[in-house]
Amino acid sequence: MANSNLQFKTNYAVSSTIEPFYKGGKVQISKDEKYIFCMCGTRVNVLEIVTGKVVHSIEQDDQEDITSFALSLDDEILVTASKTLLLKQWDWKLGQCTRSWRAIHNVPIASMTFDTTSTLLATGGCDGTIKLWDVLKQYCTHNLKGSPGVVHLVEFHPDISLLQLFSSATDCSIRVWDLKSSRCVCVLKSHYSLVTSLAFSPDGATMVSSGRDQICTVWDLKSREAKKTVPVYEAVESVVLLPEGCDYSEIGVKTNELHFITAGSKGVLRVWESSTSRCVFAQALPSASPVGCSQGGVLEDGDPRSLTYCLPMPTSFRLATVTAEHNILLYQLPGLTIQQQLVGYNDDVLDVKFLGQGDSHIVVATNSSQIKVFDLATNSCQILYGHTDTVLSVDVFKKGGLFVSCAKDKSIRVWRKDPDSDKVFCVAHGCSHANSVGSIACSRLKESFVVSGSQDCTIKVWDLPKTIPDTDNDMVTLTARVTEKAHDKDVNSVAVSPNDKLVASGSQDRLAKLWSLGAPEAGLALLGVFRGHRRGIWCVQFSPMDQVLATSSADGSVKLWGLQDFSCLKTFEGHDASVLKLMFVSRGTQLLTSGSDGLVKLWTIKTNECVKTLDAHQDKVWGLHGSRKDDRIVTASADSNITVWKDVTEEEKAEEQAKQEVQILKKQELTNLLHEKKYLKALGLAISLDQPHTVLKVIQAIRQGEDGDDQLEKTLLKLRQDQKESMLHYCTVWNTNARSCLDAQAVIRVMLTHLTPEELLQFQGARKNLEGLIPYTERHMQRISRLLQASMFLHYMWQKMRVVGAPASMDSQDKMDTAPHQNLHPRSTFDEGSGLKEGAEEEEEDDPNCPPDMTEEEDDEKISVTQKAVGNGHKVGKRLDRKENVHQSSSEESSEDEEQGDQQEANVSRCQMIQGATSPSNMQTVTC
Repeated sequence: MANSNLQFKTNYAVSSTIEPFYKGGKVQISKDEKYIFCMCGTRVNVLEIVTGKVVHSIEQDDQEDITSFALSLDDEILVTASKTLLLKQWDWKLGQCTRSWRAIHNVPIASMTFDTTSTLLATGGCDGTIKLWDVLKQYCTHNLKGSPGVVHLVEFHPDISLLQLFSSATDCSIRVWDLKSSRCVCVLKSHYSLVTSLAFSPDGATMVSSGRDQICTVWDLKSREAKKTVPVYEAVESVVLLPEGCDYSEIGVKTNELHFITAGSKGVLRVWESSTSRCVFAQALPSASPVGCSQGGVLEDGDPRSLTYCLPMPTSFRLATVTAEHNILLYQLPGLTIQQQLVGYNDDVLDVKFLGQGDSHIVVATNSSQIKVFDLATNSCQILYGHTDTVLSVDVFKKGGLFVSCAKDKSIRVWRKDPDSDKVFCVAHGCSHANSVGSIACSRLKESFVVSGSQDCTIKVWDLPKTIPDTDNDMVTLTARVTEKAHDKDVNSVAVSPNDKLVASGSQDRLAKLWSLGAPEAGLALLGVFRGHRRGIWCVQFSPMDQVLATSSADGSVKLWGLQDFSCLKTFEGHDASVLKLMFVSRGTQLLTSGSDGLVKLWTIKTNECVKTLDAHQDKVWGLHGSRKDDRIVTASADSNITVWKDVTEEEKAEEQAKQEVQILKKQELTNLLHEKKYLKALGLAISLDQPHTVLKVIQAIRQGEDGDDQLEKTLLKLRQDQKESMLHYCTVWNTNARSCLDAQAVIRVMLTHLTPEELLQFQGARKNLEGLIPYTERHMQRISRLLQASMFLHYMWQKMRVVGAPASMDSQDKMDTAPHQNLHPRSTFDEGSGLKEGAEEEEEDDPNCPPDMTEEEDDEKISVTQKAVGNGHKVGKRLDRKENVHQSSSEESSEDEEQGDQQEANVSRCQMIQGATSPSNMQTVTC
């Protein structure tokens, strides 16, 4: 069982993310060769070549896709064109749009380029027109018409003194425009398909054009005639001249004649000698697939490895190529060796695993036949070729240097990573499944065998040789030792137990099965079947500590099963959709699950509680894996994002403990400040702690001192604006309670007195707070009004009482003068409909000698906190005069009643009832 001292994980935070930065379109490299500019939907991303990370992202405000962009040759100005027919000029280093103007094109812009002076911008539209813009003086200089169809290519002659512009449209010809006369001076015809690129010699006298008609043409620009037509036998997307100043004998260049490099549909770079039309060098194809498992090593047109761009980097003697799968590859001249690989777009990521010593790399299976190995430190990638169809799953052996993959091409492959060079080689392969291989698992103790599950409903066990080669020179062919018909539908997942003796399988037939992996001659033996899921099972995993199997299903649940009796121990429900992957963490005491809802959930098995939900993906999370130290996890989703998460449980715990220590110190400091009567610092400290109750205590302490209200006013006026904002918010909360409403009203009085409405409305949330003050303030005013009315009644009764047996001389003193007590009446008034007037008038009619009887319920109703706000002052002033007259008349009539003996008993009985209601502790026997 797990250690009792084990700390449960509570949270993960994003450590790093691999996101798509290029989704097709134009790519351009800065003149200093430090940055790559590439299109990605509504953005132009600026990628730093050294780190492989996006440092700037220029995004359209209108959320429209960018159709083209151009960077000036001095790396200062970036201009983008979108589908809204707007041209925007950017300061790309600051990410700010400095200018925006309407393009005169009637349809979107297809191509753009700057001249060598970075002052003229040429735009080619889909309407067949070309327009030139002076970006400094900000006006259109030329409007060139005559090109049929979409102008997909525009280039300035490198000699700006000639003022020539070259363009190509859908008629497969090249037009030369004289900008001095705004006329087309020449049409160069040689290609029979779309012209894709132009390359000029340093002296500007020669130009090389490439096309998808599988030829390159060398032009003499002085005579404007084709000097040579070179058949290259592939659709060429880009042509580049070899930079001068380097010895290229390594790649077969032995003369000083013009040489150029082509990149096209075959996916390799080739060097051509223009004078002889001969290919002097061709790159070797990527690792060819072995016979029997592929369609051979020859690339056909339209292959995803075909090249779409080739960009020269003459300063550093490098070339950058872009593949059809949006990968950017950097080659070093003169040997054309791969220096760096950057993946622009991963499409759907289907599986991911940590790889290498210290889990420094991750191996990724995407919606492609290629496997990508990323270095987490630099985001550089190594692209592995071998499978001929989509790779569906990968798994890594315990030591982390060897991993396996399976794909739709019905094969499995074993790969080895060289710990010194970090290069990965395919060292073994096997083909015997009859359908796509959807799941694969490695042995856990030793690198001895592999288990695969396929859509042909079978499970196969592949034994690995004792000695596995280090490179792909001696690739081993694997043969399946055991083949077992396991399920009635696709096998979605297989897993190997920690002791390598058991195998579990999960299928689309809603069943999970447990198999015994015995001796080689025994094969697989079925031990039991786990039944309970309502839909297909996506993942099965063994617990690393207990005899428990976990399964996840498309019914949105995760179940734990006992391996002894095959019973369901626990069920976890929380995902709103299919649970695609799961794994054990914290030594088998917790679970991590990922679903098609894009969420990753952390569960504590003992309590069945979902501790944390991680939300960083927008689509199905197919990949989930943990590091060997159990401190990181990696997730991969169909939204093309790969996210590395770090366990921050200990960090959050330490941070919380540090916060508590700071809080304790601040509370002690606050106590000292209150003791020293440094109210301003105490109030500021209490507000910084964000503890409304502590702030209220400070306010109460200020008011209880000498000149409390004046001291409170001076203290509040010295606060900063943000502190006053907090005070106003606190007052809104305090005002809802009768115990703290007086302190709240005292603060509000100061703020309303000394702050203008304009200043109050500048406070954050001021309108909401002020609106919240109004209803409770009205209730408190009504409550105080009722209390004052009740106190008037008690005051009246006090004047009607005298001590029994007092001398007759005191009878005259019984008629107490009520004038001094009138000062107790509030200056503000009550509602005209208050109960005092009505009660007084009714009592005058019945018996003017005594007030009306009151029960405890009626008295509580008069004291309750309810009702309305501020009353009408001038009306209540008159009401108070009436009440005083009633009191005086009642006093005179009471003295007359004392002389009438026949009413004595009735009056005494009534007074006794009142005595029971009032019950003053210092009174003995009283008479009325």
